[in-house]
Amino acid sequence: MSVVNYMQKLGVQAKAASSVLAIAPTMAKNKALLAMASALNASRSNLIAANEKDLAAGKARGLDDAMLDRLKVTNEGIDAMMVGLQQVAALADPVGEISEMSFRPSGIQLGKMRVPLGVVGIIYESRPNVTVDAASLCIKSGNAAILRGGSEAAHSNQAIAQCVKQGLLEAGLPSASVQVVETTDRAAVGELITMAEYVDVIVPRGGKSLIKRVSAEARIPVIKHLDGNCHVYIDDEANASKAINIAINAKTRRYGVCNAMESLLIAESRVAEILPQLAQSLQEFNIELRLCPQAMAQIGSYHSTIVAATEDDWYTEYLAPVLSIKVVANMDAAIKHINVYGSHHTDVIVSENYTKAREFIARVDSSSVMINASSAFADGFEYGLGAEIGISTDKIHARGPVGLQGLTSQKYVVFGDGHIRT
Repeated sequence: MSVVNYMQKLGVQAKAASSVLAIAPTMAKNKALLAMASALNASRSNLIAANEKDLAAGKARGLDDAMLDRLKVTNEGIDAMMVGLQQVAALADPVGEISEMSFRPSGIQLGKMRVPLGVVGIIYESRPNVTVDAASLCIKSGNAAILRGGSEAAHSNQAIAQCVKQGLLEAGLPSASVQVVETTDRAAVGELITMAEYVDVIVPRGGKSLIKRVSAEARIPVIKHLDGNCHVYIDDEANASKAINIAINAKTRRYGVCNAMESLLIAESRVAEILPQLAQSLQEFNIELRLCPQAMAQIGSYHSTIVAATEDDWYTEYLAPVLSIKVVANMDAAIKHINVYGSHHTDVIVSENYTKAREFIARVDSSSVMINASSAFADGFEYGLGAEIGISTDKIHARGPVGLQGLTSQKYVVFGDGHIRT
C-alpha cells in the first residue's frame, strides 16, 4: 500500500472514531485511560526492550546526548506516564460543559457548549512519552488522534501504541480512536498535514526545521511553538540565594527540554555579588558560559569554560549544557531584551519588589511569565493539566501548555420554548 493510501485509510478510520468519541460518556473515557495505565505497568519489560533498540540505533546514528535523553524510557518514566494517565482521568471532562448562560430580550436562553475539535494530528520527535500524553488528552477531550512519532523512537512508540489500543478495547471504544503511524517514510508527514477532509488540527512537537515545514505546508490549522529560548532575569531587588537556586534549577534540571533556561539576564547593580557565586555553582555541572563583556570581566577565574557571546547566542535554544549571560541596566532593559530575542515561551523575574514583578509579567509577551520560580514549572503536569499536548507560543487558538481546554472549542446553543423571531 502506498503512503498516500495508507494515510488516507488512517484518516477515514479516525474520522469515524471521532464521531463515537465526541459523545462517549466520561466513564468510558476514564476507563480507557486507567486500562492504558495498567497495560503500561504490565508491559514494562517489553517497553524498555523496545526502547533499548531505539537507543542503540540512535547511538549508531550519532544522536547527541540531549536527543538520547529525550528518547530514553526508564521505569521512572513509565511511572510518570501512568501518573499522567491517572491524573487526566481524574480531571473534569470539558466536553458538553455549558457556560455563559443568559436570557436574551426575545426570551431565548443562550449559552456556549464545549465540544471536541474532531481529529487531531500530532507530529513529534524523540520523546516516546508524548504518545501517552497525546493519547490521554485527545481521548478525554473527545478527539480522535493520528500520531506520527520520529523514526528514532519507532520501536518505543509502537510498543506504547499496543498498550493504548488495549485500553481502548477494554473500555469499548474504537481502537482507531488513537492511531500511531507505522511507516517511518517522511512522506507520511506531508500527507497528514494536508488531509483537511479528515484532520481538523495539527500539533507539531520537535525542532525548528520540523515546525517551520509543518507551518509552511499545512492546509490545516496548526498549534505550535518554534523553540524555548527561556530567560531568567535577576533584578536589582532580588534575594541572592533565591536567584542562584532558581537559575541553577532552571538550567540544570534537564538540558534537552523546552522550559530550560537558555539566557540569564542580571541587573548590573547585582553582578559583583551574584555572578561569581553562580559561576562557581555552574562549574560543578560543566556548563559552558557565553558572556557579554561585562559578565566576562566579572566572572574571570570563577569558571573555566567561558566564551564571548555573539549576537546569535541571544536567540539560541541550546538544549545542552550551555548558557548565555548578559548584564542589563535594569528591568526595562531586561524586558526589551526578552521581547526581542525570546521565543515567547517562558520567562522569569527574581525580585522581592512585587510592584515591579507585576509590571514584568504584564509587559513580557510570553505564554508563561513567572515571579520567583524556576522556568522548569512551565509544564502541563505542573500546571495541573495532567499532561500536555505541547506548549503553544501562538496567541490563538491556545497559548501555553495545551491540555483538555486547548483541545476543545465552543459552539453556541440556544434554548427556546416555541420562540419565533418577529
